[in-house]
Order: sequence, then structure tokens, then C-alpha cells
Amino acid sequence: MNALRTSLAAVLVVGAWATVGLASGPASAAAVDPASATPRPATDEAPASAGLLSAMQRDLGLTESGARARLAAEKTATAVQGKARRAAGSSYAGSWFDPATGRLTVALTDERKSGAVRASGASAQLVRHSARQLDAAKTRIDRMAAPEGVGGWHVDPKANRVVVDVVASAEGDNDVQEFVERARKTGPVLVNRTPEAPRTFAAGTVGGDPYYTGNVRCSIGFSVYGGFVTAGHCGQAGAAVSGWDRSALGNFQGSSFPGDDYAWVSVGNGWWTVPVVLGWGTVSDQLVRGSAVAPIGASICRSGSTSHWHCGNVLATNETVNYSQGAVYQMTKTSVCAEPGDSGGSFLSGDQAQGVTSGGWGNCTSGGETWHQPINEILNRYGLTLHTA
Repeated sequence: MNALRTSLAAVLVVGAWATVGLASGPASAAAVDPASATPRPATDEAPASAGLLSAMQRDLGLTESGARARLAAEKTATAVQGKARRAAGSSYAGSWFDPATGRLTVALTDERKSGAVRASGASAQLVRHSARQLDAAKTRIDRMAAPEGVGGWHVDPKANRVVVDVVASAEGDNDVQEFVERARKTGPVLVNRTPEAPRTFAAGTVGGDPYYTGNVRCSIGFSVYGGFVTAGHCGQAGAAVSGWDRSALGNFQGSSFPGDDYAWVSVGNGWWTVPVVLGWGTVSDQLVRGSAVAPIGASICRSGSTSHWHCGNVLATNETVNYSQGAVYQMTKTSVCAEPGDSGGSFLSGDQAQGVTSGGWGNCTSGGETWHQPINEILNRYGLTLHTA
């Protein structure tokens, strides 16, 4: 805040969940083929700000040198993803980053492709079902109406199954059991118990750099040329937006929720955009240098106006989240916690933008999980260009 607030207000990329009485339920996002996002060339800059490194040490149990080494290994794995997938061909069955080895692991159904995959810089693991088969099973489940006791479903490449999340308190419900039975008929399905159903978050206003639309408070996700991206459940197209000081900021130019959970806001009235994620006055701001998609297993951090910096790991991609407002597709699940007031905010892996905060369950005291809407889907949908350093 500090110096920025002594002049015209600046649009920073900050994280936050929606803050007023929106119905409970999961939120939306869209999946992007990791091969479609090309990492920016390596630079001599630090891989992350002091604030992000500190959050990784706290939440992932790493030393500072361990956090830096992890980010370097994840950057290499991110760059290898596309080449490894092409090497696997139709045998490809998904991939993930393994923190224990510091390498990308690629699952494949044809052992004859393993040499080419290893030559690309990844490890290879033989499995039974291809990504095409698993995606087809998930698509069939997407067409089914899910009861409230089902939290969502996604392809898990490590398990080589489609995982269906069932809320523990509802697993005996007849509708839930019928849904699971029908889901098992679509292909290889594994049922996972979760303690709570996913939901978007509501809260009263708190300090930070939020924006307001009506009686809803959210935070900026990432700056784009002409404005910023955020969560779709924060406002509808045409809605006026005011900044942290309640002065006119801009308007929602596009918004989608449910189905998706993304939006973009154009800015004017003396506001401008900068390619950073807010450091909350206690640590340096984090520069954004691109939007290369981090693999499953990679570390990921979130900045929010309520809970500030928190980190975890990417748990799943292309997940369907069953919010009470309706299903949202192609979301990314993380082990990062979040709290009311964090909707719309930024998810990063190192200096690479990943997505905007959508919803989740739990909190930052007892823990939980959070979903984000991938950034590249938003940029592609609205023809936007990410503002990068």
C-alpha cells in the first residue's frame, strides 16, 4: 500500500475471495494444455520475492535454499512438459512433478515410448489407462447431474483413475451412492472422502487492496493491458467497480459463472496496471514474468487480502467443482488454504501466473484446499495480454 497510496491508486495483482452473501458451493476455472504456455527465457533475477520464499518455508517446511532449489527444479519440469508429452504420443497418460526426485514424471501406456520420454528430460512410469481414456470417462461424468454431497471429480495421473470427491457426511446419501455407482460405469473411478463441500467465500471488508462492486468485495487477480482479471462470481458484465478507496475504478467487461469462474475489468479514472503481486507492506512485491503452467505436484502460492501469502502444492488439474450455484469445469485444485475475503486473487508458481482464486473449503488455521481458474484460459477467452515484468 504505502507509496502507492500517496499518488494515484495502482492496480496490483492481489488475491481475495468474495466477501458478501453469495451462495455456498465450489467455483469455476478452465484447463489449459501445459504445452500451450511457453516459459519466458531464464533471467538472472531471483526466482521469487522474499515474501513468497518465506511463505514456502513456512507452509512447505523448506529452508530458503530448499525453496530456491525447488523453484529451479519446477521451472525445468515446466519447460520439459510439452516435449515429454509429444514423446509419449498417444501413450501419454498424464504427468506430475515429483518433489522427492526434483523431476517431471510422465505416465504412459506403451513401454516402447519410455526411452523417448526419458530423453526429453522426464522420468517414465508405465500405467494401464491413457489420458484419452481417462478424459473420456471424466467427460461422461461431466454430463451427469451431481448431488450436493459430491464435491467434484478430476483425472489423477498418479492414481491412473478418475477421482470422485464425496463429502464424508453425505457418503451414505442415496443420491450420492447412485451418482458414484453411475460414475463407476464410465471407466476407472476412485472415490475419495473429503471433510467439507467446496464453496465460494464471503466476508466483511478488511484492509488490503480490494475492489468493490455493489456489496461484494473481491481482490484483483492479475494485471492485463487495459485492466485486470478476477473471479466471475465477483460481478456481472457491466457492473461498476470501485477501488480500495471507493473511487471509481472501471467496469466488468466480461464475466462467466458458473460453468467458468472468470472475469475481466477495464480500468481508468487515474488507475493504472503494474505486473506485481502485492507484498502487503511487510515483504517485497512479487514480479510476474509469464504464465507457464506448473505441473501437478509443483509448489504454488496464493496472495490474498485476508490471509496474505500461503503456499502448497498443485493437487489436480481439469477438475469439475460442484458448487451449489452450479458446476465449474477445468479448475486446478491446490493444497493452499484461503479464507473469506480472498476471492479473485492471484496464484503463482515462482514468477509465473497460474490463475485466480475461485473457492474451496477450510481455512488457514486448520487447513483446507482451494481451486483456481487457470489464467491462460481467461486470457484466451477475452483476447487479453498479461502485464509482465
